Amino acid sequence: MSTIENRQFRLARRPNGLPEREDFALTTETLPEAGDGEVRVAIDYISLDPAMRGWMNAGKSYIKPVGIDEVMRAGAAGTVIDSKHPDFSAGDKVAANMGVQTHAVFPGKQLRKVDTNLAELPVYLGALGMPGMTAYFGTLEVGALADGETVLVSAASGAVGALVGQIAKKKGCHVVGIAGGKTKCDYIVDELGFDAAIDYKNEDVADAVKRHCPDGLDVYFDNVGGEILDAALANLRLGARVVICGAISQYNKTGGKMDDAAYAPKNYMSLLVNRARMEGFIVFDFTDRYPQAAKDMAEWISAGDLKHREDIVEGFDTFPETLNKLFSGDNFGKLVLKV
Repeated sequence: MSTIENRQFRLARRPNGLPEREDFALTTETLPEAGDGEVRVAIDYISLDPAMRGWMNAGKSYIKPVGIDEVMRAGAAGTVIDSKHPDFSAGDKVAANMGVQTHAVFPGKQLRKVDTNLAELPVYLGALGMPGMTAYFGTLEVGALADGETVLVSAASGAVGALVGQIAKKKGCHVVGIAGGKTKCDYIVDELGFDAAIDYKNEDVADAVKRHCPDGLDVYFDNVGGEILDAALANLRLGARVVICGAISQYNKTGGKMDDAAYAPKNYMSLLVNRARMEGFIVFDFTDRYPQAAKDMAEWISAGDLKHREDIVEGFDTFPETLNKLFSGDNFGKLVLKV
């Protein structure tokens, strides 16, 4: 059997602000043979997600941080090379949290077999993967969305936000999305069916929220934090729900200088006045319910009710720079690295 070289990006040091190439080490090692119950996988696509920035930080969080010299954590999808697990055979397409590497030896019980006749492989890292599950449970469970409500979504052209808005439209809601630039704003209205878009790069967000949601917000789905969160808090209705999914505008704040400290909401008293709630959630809390959510999402996609967009960048070696597209806002859709 021929030797397979596995290339890996390992965390070399903890980033100070925006991740740099020097924060990672590119290493090569021989891929081991599969042991009993294991599967060898050639990774075809790697999911790049904002949460990866938090995983690089030391300290207590909802998940153990990536250790120095460990392979950078990431979702991935690929093709089975060979298997010593009865449920998998060579050629099967699979997805799991396999890391930023070209190959993996993985326990079969932790792999998910996927059907590329239903959707192309990168979709299982987006609409049918963690972002899809995040949108589904964040909107319907944490947001407790009801028919006909008014919903505001930030990062609305992104992997999660675009799905949140479409799920809300399926429930007959008035949906407004916040995105950066005319192209993204046109996309969420013309292609995804949002009722309106706010261009945070060229508009006063607070004024635009009032204009598009004159009676206030029932649900705000937050992916960015910062001043945009404050604008939403200022426009809540009685009994509103604020869903804290992420805060990408704050992830690279170091706190070393006053102007580089994480932004604290100023309008939080609106939660009291409007008897509203603001709740954070982690999608992993819903793992046992993924199968039903994935079934619903797949049906909606097949019916044409749910559109998705992948931003695929080719070249494993570009990982550090491609990752930073998330923080510059240069990605358009679910960011995926093609190995």
